[in-house]
Amino acid sequence: MKKSINLFILFPAFLLAFSLWSCTSSTTEMTFDSSKLRRANQEEIDKLVESFIMAKEGDVIHIPAGFYNLKTQLILDNTHNITIKGEGMDKTVLSFKELKAGGEGVKLVGNNIKIEELSVEDAPGDGIKSQHCDGITFRKVNVTWTNGEKSKNGTYAIYPVQCKNVMIDECIASHSKDAGIYVGQSENIIVRNSLAFGNVAGIEIENCDNAEVYGNTARDNSGGILVFNLPGLPKSDGKGTKIYDNEVISNNHVNFATPLSDEPNGNTVTMIPPGSGIVLLAAKEVEVYNNRIHKNKTVGIAIANYHITGFPMDAPNWSPFTSEIYIHDNDLKRTLKLPDFTKEFGQLISIYNAHGKGKTQDIIYDGFWDKKISDNIQSNPMNICIQEKNMENLHITVFDLWEGEDNIKASKDYSPFNCKTEIKTDVSAVAKL
Repeated sequence: MKKSINLFILFPAFLLAFSLWSCTSSTTEMTFDSSKLRRANQEEIDKLVESFIMAKEGDVIHIPAGFYNLKTQLILDNTHNITIKGEGMDKTVLSFKELKAGGEGVKLVGNNIKIEELSVEDAPGDGIKSQHCDGITFRKVNVTWTNGEKSKNGTYAIYPVQCKNVMIDECIASHSKDAGIYVGQSENIIVRNSLAFGNVAGIEIENCDNAEVYGNTARDNSGGILVFNLPGLPKSDGKGTKIYDNEVISNNHVNFATPLSDEPNGNTVTMIPPGSGIVLLAAKEVEVYNNRIHKNKTVGIAIANYHITGFPMDAPNWSPFTSEIYIHDNDLKRTLKLPDFTKEFGQLISIYNAHGKGKTQDIIYDGFWDKKISDNIQSNPMNICIQEKNMENLHITVFDLWEGEDNIKASKDYSPFNCKTEIKTDVSAVAKL
């Protein structure tokens, strides 16, 4: 979309006011009150910092219960076979509110690292970042910002990037201005049994291979679960993701991401309209099934190509098209709230869908396809397969956007996409972590 859609022509003013009110309301809460914990003294804090600096292979860094007010980062630099363990996410809290230098609160580089049973609060950048790790486990870790959903919060809460064999299990991530749980440019990934709330994106898998996301709850984010492939990254097209057995509920939070125009931290998630359940963008080989997707006010599942962003698409070893998608057996339930139209993508869904203006959509497909493969979408050239129960009762819209905003077409005809396909993943090795 290259031009803003003029909503003031299409909707009366009172409708606009009501929609803006509904997108700012929130059910977000804090995970617990860390102010009641015992304050660690300076000797304990110094000992903790030293344990990271002096860590050697095989160490267990035990962090006793208490609130640790840290003024420096905690960094493991190329150290292997390390376990970092607190006394529980509501008992051991690492606060970086007074950190004066550095970005992330905790940074982990090395192989076979585990971090568990603790919380991280108020990092100026990312909460916990792991990079270039082979074997990284986050278990019963809580990362949050105590300001709530503020644009000055950190970018990612739990942030493994350029890693192999990633396990995120029973974690909580909240109030990130980008993604709560973000796995980027990595391979062999499990995200399970975790909670993401109050973020712009709850859980995001970006440019990754071989991932399974299951048993999680994503609620009260702007977008619940995202699978993206973006251009210009060290690892290009990722493929092979399964999203199943998740609760994707009421992701209607206002989008407080840094605008793309604000360098260097602007990000694509700023375009996600509040009320988005699951969004696939330039995604490859993704299966979405057995999820409970309820009360997301704009769209339950969005299948989108990178064209929708309006950004340049010339990148090596990368395709802007979403392909090989299988969506089936989800429990989809629309909300009675008005869809979002504060974002252009939300405007498209809300205004130009095939079921009437202001109608929430269960599934949308933006309708771009690779014309080198076929000259028509009816042949389903990108192999987009949708087989939900009671599809005749769902709001499903297939758009045609090739002619630009002056001639947007929308159809209820999903028959070309009534098919099955097989998506393969194997995360058995990660499950042992």
